[in-house]
Amino acid sequence: MTCKIRVARESDAADISAVILRALRESNARDYSPEIITRVEPSFSPSAVLELMGKRVVFVAIIASRIVGTASLDGEVIRTVFVAPDVQGQGVGRRLMAEIELAARKGGVKVLTVPSSLTAEAFYARLGFRTVRDSYHGEERTIIMQRALT
Repeated sequence: MTCKIRVARESDAADISAVILRALRESNARDYSPEIITRVEPSFSPSAVLELMGKRVVFVAIIASRIVGTASLDGEVIRTVFVAPDVQGQGVGRRLMAEIELAARKGGVKVLTVPSSLTAEAFYARLGFRTVRDSYHGEERTIIMQRALT
């Protein structure tokens, strides 16, 4: 499996949205109620993704010309890290995070923060992130995690 990471293009918005929505519905649904998933979904429509692309550095992971993952960097904060369920556990997320870290270092970031879902907490912990605090949006719990770039 050859996985390429590149900066996202505007033409990728629909494919990025599809990956995120699929991951939400299949992976995150194990840890969050259907009501929370339904509330979050509009934030990742193709038009919403396109808007986010104007505010952040967005990367995509590609296998065999198919977008299978995405991650973005918003200053010192990692956002919107999602991998298609059928390729989770194959190193795609690690590759995306390596690219995010490289971009952060180039931008002079000293400490990376990631608002993690319950689903991804163990993934980030394996990458050296430590829990700082919990954050709640209604019943939706997010774990704020950080890692120093030294």
